[in-house]
Amino acid sequence: MREWLILITEPTIVAIDFVAFLIIVAGTLETLVRGVLMLFGGREGRERREVWLRYARWLVAGLTFQLAADIVETSTSTDWEAIARLGAIAVIRTFLNYFLERDLEELRARQKEATSGAEA
Repeated sequence: MREWLILITEPTIVAIDFVAFLIIVAGTLETLVRGVLMLFGGREGRERREVWLRYARWLVAGLTFQLAADIVETSTSTDWEAIARLGAIAVIRTFLNYFLERDLEELRARQKEATSGAEA
C-alpha cells in the first residue's frame, strides 16, 4: 500500500509544484511588463500600487500551491529529518502567505476608503 501511495504522490507533487511555478512566472512576467510600461508612462501612485497588489495576489496563489505540494510530500516521508525540513518550509511559506494576505487586506481597505471618500 505504501509503495502505491509513493507512486501516486511523486508525480502529484511535481504537478502541483509546476502549477505554482507557472503561476509565479505568469505573475512575474505580467508585473515586469506592467512595471516597464508604468516606468515610461509616468503613472500615478494609485496605478503603481495596483501593479504591486496584483503581483502580491499572484505570489499568494503560487505559495498556496507550493504549500499544498509540501503537505502531500509529508504524507510519504518517513525520515524525521525530512519531515522537520518540510515542516520548516511549510511554516515559512505559511508566514509569507499570511503576511502577503494581510498586506493585501490593508491595501484593499485603503483603496475602499479612498474610493468612498472620493464619492462623498
